[in-house]
Order: sequence, then C-alpha cells, then structure tokens
Amino acid sequence: MRVDLLAGATYNPAIMPSPVPTILVFDSGLGGLTVFSEILKVRPDARYVYAADDAGFPYGRLSEAVLAERVVAVMERLIRLHDPNIIVVACNTASTLVLPYLRERFSIPFVGTVPAIKPAAQTTRTGYISVLATPATVARDYTRDLIETYAAGCRVNLVGSRRLAGFAEAELAGNPVRDEELLNELRPCFVEDTGGRTDVVALSCTHYPLLLSRFQALAPWTVTWIDPAPAIARRVMQLIGQPVPGHEADENEAIAMFTSGAGISLALRGALQEKGLPLVAVEDMPLLVG
Repeated sequence: MRVDLLAGATYNPAIMPSPVPTILVFDSGLGGLTVFSEILKVRPDARYVYAADDAGFPYGRLSEAVLAERVVAVMERLIRLHDPNIIVVACNTASTLVLPYLRERFSIPFVGTVPAIKPAAQTTRTGYISVLATPATVARDYTRDLIETYAAGCRVNLVGSRRLAGFAEAELAGNPVRDEELLNELRPCFVEDTGGRTDVVALSCTHYPLLLSRFQALAPWTVTWIDPAPAIARRVMQLIGQPVPGHEADENEAIAMFTSGAGISLALRGALQEKGLPLVAVEDMPLLVG
C-alpha cells in the first residue's frame, strides 16, 4: 500500500494569479523527478524547469554551512535565468536546513519536503515506524523534533542510507544494482521483536520512490510505504490554482538543467524524455569548497 502526506511547507501565501506559471523543481540529483512527475499530472499546462545540482550531489557530504551557501547560490542563478513563479525544493536534506534561508532571501513561494513522520504515526497499527532517509536527514534536529511532536508514542527507527540515493540515480540511468546490494540497505528498516514489527516505512528522500517497486519485491514482509510526492503536488496546486483551460504545454516548455552534466548519458536522456523533460541543458556551477 502507498500513502501520501501533506507537504511540509509552512509558507502560506494567497493563491498566485499567474495563468500559466513557471514551476521550478529543485534537487541535488534525480530524486526530485518523483515530485516533478506528480506536479506535472495536476498542472500539465505549466512551464517546467527541473534543476539538478549534480555538481553538489550528494548533499549529505556537505557541512551545514557549505550546503546552505551552495543552495542559496544555485537558487539565485536559477531564479535569474528562469524567473519561476514557485519553487519546489524536492530534497529532504536541503529542505530541513535551507528553507528558512531561501524564504528570507527570496520573495518567491517555496514548497519543501520533510520526513513523513506525522503521517507515518497516523498510519501505523503496530507503533513500529521506520524512517528511511539520508544520514544527513537522520542527523537533523528538525527530524528529532518531528518525532517528539508527532510520534512520541511510537517506536521510530531512523535508518540513514549512504548508498540508496546513488542506487536510485544508477537505476534511472539504466544501471541497476543487484538485489543483494539493495536489500542490504533496506534490511535495517524491518524490525521485529516480542512487542511487534515495522508496518510503516516513510521514504524520506525523494530519490527512494524511484526504487519503490524493487523495495516492495524485496521487503521481508508487507508494509505501508509513504511517498510525499502526491501531497507536494497538491500543495503546489493550492498555491498556483487550477490548469488554464485550453492551454497545453509544448516540448519547449519543460527542461532539465544540470550544474555539471557529467552523468548525462543517452539512457538518462531517454528516461528524462519519458518523464516529460525532452530538453536537457547544463548551467556549469562547479562546487567550490575551500
């Protein structure tokens, strides 16, 4: 079973008036495509920029100061180039740290993504929840605060995987890893003892739903998987309104932009086109860490 949740954005402006908005979806890599796909369903008429900061991927290896500086700098250039009406930060690691900086620096509405701990607590029947995320998201005080606020009565198992985001990128590029490697990352999510066993796994990295069908096949037992993407799309719809009647986006109104482009292959271009992003560009922004 797959459950979605309300997106974790605290920004609450009025409905935006732009009839055909430009929507920018941002991530460190390809995980945000799971969010982009859901937004595209509800606003097929919009103009889209999918921005992958692949020069900085993975964000979990960066210190908080470097990450904040990097995301703000990349966002500044993206806004200057594409003038979006709304920006979706489709990355838990960036959202849990950088959203306050972005909202202070820019007047554009931002929608973020945070660990789905509240809906996990509302969904579980056994009280055993696993939060599958990156090590950086697991370590954030923000994540601990969510647990204390919404899941204090549950047994919350935080699982930080260093490899799954890379596995998801490889999957999309046509180079899937072996089942054994995937299962090694997934196995810590499944806890069973005399008190009960895990029945909900919150996918708290937007890369992970790219692997959901394989997770379901490899899981030791059936659990509810929580994917935030559908609810993020609903939140975007709340902010920008309904599609414009009679307007259909053409192939020039959806572009995937990378800050390095080192991993762009023919297979990846094909995958991007299948997801609705026929145009690919590189805006060179190397990661400079002093």
